[in-house]
Amino acid sequence: MHKKKLSIAPAWIFRTDEGDLFEPVLFRLLENIRESGKLTSAAAAAGISYRHAWNLLNRGADTFGLPMVLMRKGHGTQLSPLGEKLLWADQRVKARLGPQIDSMASEFNDQIQQLLAGQHPVLRLHASHGYAVALLPEFSDQVEINLQYRNPEEALTALNRGECDLASFHFPTCPERAREILHYYRHQLVGDQFRLIRFVTRREGLMMRKDAPVKVSSLPELASSGLRFIGRDRHSGTRVLFNLLLRQAGLAEDSINRSPQQEFTHTAVAAFVAAGMADVGFGVEAAASQFNLDFVEMAREHYLLLCHKDRMDQSNLNHLLNLMRSQPFIDRIHHLPGYEPDAPGTVTTFEQLLAGVD
Repeated sequence: MHKKKLSIAPAWIFRTDEGDLFEPVLFRLLENIRESGKLTSAAAAAGISYRHAWNLLNRGADTFGLPMVLMRKGHGTQLSPLGEKLLWADQRVKARLGPQIDSMASEFNDQIQQLLAGQHPVLRLHASHGYAVALLPEFSDQVEINLQYRNPEEALTALNRGECDLASFHFPTCPERAREILHYYRHQLVGDQFRLIRFVTRREGLMMRKDAPVKVSSLPELASSGLRFIGRDRHSGTRVLFNLLLRQAGLAEDSINRSPQQEFTHTAVAAFVAAGMADVGFGVEAAASQFNLDFVEMAREHYLLLCHKDRMDQSNLNHLLNLMRSQPFIDRIHHLPGYEPDAPGTVTTFEQLLAGVD
């Protein structure tokens, strides 16, 4: 199998009115300053000289009229409010666009693979954004996996049309909530045509900054607090789950002080909260952990892969099942906050899974 792949990485380009250009390395420098508190160490970690680092920071200060860093004798170097804002902007761009860019790269690599092989040997997986599913292409050496991030409606539509081989699907481990989610997507899950591949369970809930002056631990508290809330886009499975939990709590969707901004990934929601642009978000625990946020569990979900039952004998699918069952892969899942292996690689049906839901 041909293993040549393309990857795509975004980079900011800042230009002033006079055409002066800020180098992308500036953001690596700012991030390293935040982590080390020392300009010398930060410059070395960014791969530039101390003099170059100073020039970048001075040019930024001249452009904005504000310093990017604060230096105090005996206290090292710290980011100024401007430096923090610029760094958070960079991190939010990566959090928001990263999965879409990864999907685009997968599309390009799929087309290249078809040209090189003259056929379609890859497994095409359309999946909701998640930290565990993102590991599959990393571990795949026996099978090529083309991962594209799609909301559940799009993924199931593509699976029904034969435009992908696998689609992700997630619903709560609570039987009553699980049946409500299945009812919501019933028009896409007709008959006995699908088989489920068990994968992981994950925890979803509220996320808040650790230094937040006001915190909440339930949805009624969130509604009454008036705190600024950031959530996922309205077509995401996480948004469907959140609205279901609101109804369960006797709350209307408009009872939450929801930001007009909608984010397309768990990572972007967490970055939005961490940057102070919202007080509370809703998403997976792994995203909260990535940005050092407090997390309050609201639901636990099965995250599964769906496949047409007549394709279960494909050799590349069997390679995928073996990958999911392998100990190195399971060990990696254990290192994701809020994720647990859920008999990965086990083939089942909705009926069998619901009968054993705890």
